[in-house]
Amino acid sequence: MSEPQFTEQDWRRLLLALGEDPDRAGLQDTPARISKAWKHWTSGYAQDPAELLKAFEDGAEEYNELIVVRGIPVYSHCEHHLAPFFGKATIGYLPNGKIVGLSKLTRLVDCFAKRLQVQERLTIQIANALMTHLEPKAAGVVIRCRHMCMESRGIRTPGEETVTSAMLGELQPNLALRTEFLALAREA
Repeated sequence: MSEPQFTEQDWRRLLLALGEDPDRAGLQDTPARISKAWKHWTSGYAQDPAELLKAFEDGAEEYNELIVVRGIPVYSHCEHHLAPFFGKATIGYLPNGKIVGLSKLTRLVDCFAKRLQVQERLTIQIANALMTHLEPKAAGVVIRCRHMCMESRGIRTPGEETVTSAMLGELQPNLALRTEFLALAREA
């Protein structure tokens, strides 16, 4: 995967299309700043989830309980309006002899969030990547986000949260495990 390339000329054209003067004092450095910002905001295209989820077996051979990380920051842009959406993710998995460094779960969220997204796809991409590359017995993801396309335009409903979830592996048929995951994922 390659990183998107935006030139400063692209952003100058945008400013002109908006009716702005890209040469006025406050906007002279804006095309360079926007280019740098969008390179960061879309850097997930250049990341490979398999590389992020290098697992290790040391310490996990006998561990058979859920591992859950809550409060993972989510910052993304919706593919429909390029408007930001942001919130928090909870990721959990039931190891099958392999574990991954806890910071890798945050990096996995970041990898997929730094692409043009819809929250529903973001949620399942994270869960599928866990199942594919870590091969746990179960994986669950819950994401709660506020969407600027809803808050700042259209219906204009500030503060509403959209919640999506994905439950894979043993979390689907095992009601007790699913209930435990959702209880751990619940905000205090």
